[in-house]
Amino acid sequence: MKNIKGSIILLIAAFIWGTAFVAQTSASDNVGAFTFTALRSVIGAGFLGIFLLIKKVVTKKNNVKEDKKQRNRSLLGGALCGLVLFFATNLQQLGITIYPEGVASSGRAGFITATYVVMVAISGIFFHKKLHPIIWIAVAGCVAGMYMLCLSGGFEGIYLGDILVFLCAICFTAHILVIDRFSDIDSILLCCLQFVVVGVISTVLMFIFEKPDFEGIMTAWLPILFTGVMSSGVAYTLQMAGQKNAEPAVASIVMSLESVFSVLAGWVVLGETLLTRELIGCILVFAAVIIAQLPEFLKPKKVSENN
Repeated sequence: MKNIKGSIILLIAAFIWGTAFVAQTSASDNVGAFTFTALRSVIGAGFLGIFLLIKKVVTKKNNVKEDKKQRNRSLLGGALCGLVLFFATNLQQLGITIYPEGVASSGRAGFITATYVVMVAISGIFFHKKLHPIIWIAVAGCVAGMYMLCLSGGFEGIYLGDILVFLCAICFTAHILVIDRFSDIDSILLCCLQFVVVGVISTVLMFIFEKPDFEGIMTAWLPILFTGVMSSGVAYTLQMAGQKNAEPAVASIVMSLESVFSVLAGWVVLGETLLTRELIGCILVFAAVIIAQLPEFLKPKKVSENN
């Protein structure tokens, strides 16, 4: 039942990310996209760095040969994950920042981001991975849910923010696939390294393209702290841990529930209007996540070799 264990871990991550959309929307009124990403990434890396130090002291790990053997692979994985995540997070934050007033940006960005569920499923074909037919039914449910949010009123309702967030979804697809390739590396270490990379690049671009405003940063300190510790530090670590126990296609479908949580959080916290069709979209995505778990229950149980 490894897939089920991984799905539960990923579900918790999805909830944190979904509520983080509210924090991102709130912070966008006071700080620029690169500033926000730089600060949350530095906080996330620092939080995980402290956790790694505590873990090292508690476990008293002294196997130098093993550490050297994994070091290069860990650095490579952290660099690749960080580079892809840099584009994903900044495109998402830029998209949220430029949405017009009156648009339910938290929920809208959440659902468009969740389109990576389709991309991950399709990309499996290029890696010669066979998917259970039920997974495609789940993908169809996710697509239908996102259509109810963004396109049921026609293409004229698409904003520039939608396009940027969709590009972010492409980057998140690549991020999931890269993580899958480095699933043997310690989840916390890999996550910490990726946020160091994101933080460094975002800080450079922050000083080039934006004028960091200390007053604005202090106004948005709570959203920045929440996304830094919970979204960056905790949720991404849970993602990496969860993906070790779940196939990328199933993992992406479970994580797409962040779109449902983002709509509900935007409705409850920010008072964003939740239309009937948006509610139907939430239900469709939630149903898709449940359906995606069915193949695990349909697998024949393996007989233990000791019996």
